[in-house]
Amino acid sequence: MPACGDGRHPPTPAPPFFPVVEEVVSVSDDAKQPAAGPEPGRGQRTGVWFIGARGSVATTAVAGCAALAAGLRPPTGMVTETPAFASAGLPPLASLVFGGHDTVDWSLPKRAEALAEQGVLPPGLAGSVHTELAAADREIRTGGPLPGDGRSDEQLIAAFTGDIAGFTARTGVARTVVVNVASTEPLPGAGDERLPASSLYAAAALRAGCAYVNFTPSTGIRHPALAALAAGAGVPHAGRDGKTGQTLLRAVLAPMFHQRALEVRAWSGTNLLGGGDGAALADQAAAAAKNAGKNRVLADNLGTMPEGEVHIDDVPALGEWKTAWDHVAFEGFLGSRMILQTIWQGCDSALAAPLVLDLARLAARAHQAGLSGPLPQLGFYFKDPDDHAAPALAQQYQALTAFAADLGRAR
Repeated sequence: MPACGDGRHPPTPAPPFFPVVEEVVSVSDDAKQPAAGPEPGRGQRTGVWFIGARGSVATTAVAGCAALAAGLRPPTGMVTETPAFASAGLPPLASLVFGGHDTVDWSLPKRAEALAEQGVLPPGLAGSVHTELAAADREIRTGGPLPGDGRSDEQLIAAFTGDIAGFTARTGVARTVVVNVASTEPLPGAGDERLPASSLYAAAALRAGCAYVNFTPSTGIRHPALAALAAGAGVPHAGRDGKTGQTLLRAVLAPMFHQRALEVRAWSGTNLLGGGDGAALADQAAAAAKNAGKNRVLADNLGTMPEGEVHIDDVPALGEWKTAWDHVAFEGFLGSRMILQTIWQGCDSALAAPLVLDLARLAARAHQAGLSGPLPQLGFYFKDPDDHAAPALAQQYQALTAFAADLGRAR
């Protein structure tokens, strides 16, 4: 199956019960940002190579970065734009140059227009940043393996490495970060002889000398066959499976129950989602990969895995929007039985895009500072962070801000 993109079909319109703000993009006094200054020259820019470059998350990230750099919108949701990161030496948003791999052929400008129709992007924004979207689209190369592709794993890795290295040389960026935002793939089986597509791309990133971030539940760099390559590549890499909604709440609520000595008896959940993620997660093997990270957050914070499962239902009519419901049964003093329920409604692409930009900037700065290997300090962003990352969100945030301070001293 193709590894990139958010499904084969164009997005469907937003359901009527999700409000869409009907206004043109304007720059109000409150929304104006400081002028970006002169555009960084060659050698002062940072490349961001998306796996799944024409998907919803990548499109939202590219459009959002352009809008923020131009002062069209405030950086809401971007942790790295808060004061704690001002001295970390992160690459400016205006210095980011985008490209990537994908297996679909619709253009980024067209995808951005479709996302605007669904209310993911503000009305008029796609037109305002058309030039930046088109520039990124010209740097997207065909990924794979596509059906019928007879190339070996080694041939595919070599081709992907060449694409990434060519982008770095052609654009003149100082370094490139590879970020996987493709659709979730099933975990590899015990008898699989071929590497999963996500691991082919991860191997290519390592060979090209690039920092690597896996924002998906797919195997990526964690395949055993890549262990030696990852250890010897001398580049930083981070995490697996970004936490944007339901698991973000779990990372806050589970420590609360544990710290208040309340016994969690069962924790069940349901996800209703459409778009490419809904279609991809209709595959039970892919859903199992997704749920592994959700369960890890509970097990790590509670010390045990309570009863209950997460069900993921594909509802195409929801388009890019998602509803996540959790039901927590817990026991209090003298055995009193109680229940907590939460409902989260949101757009994963709009939640994920600022985090993806954060991670690209942090990984690039870590690479510049000479760091290599896993970055547990970035566990704040992941359901399944690197080993030794703190499990609770508050602890993860403290580790992240401490890391930002360290980066600021490593000039």
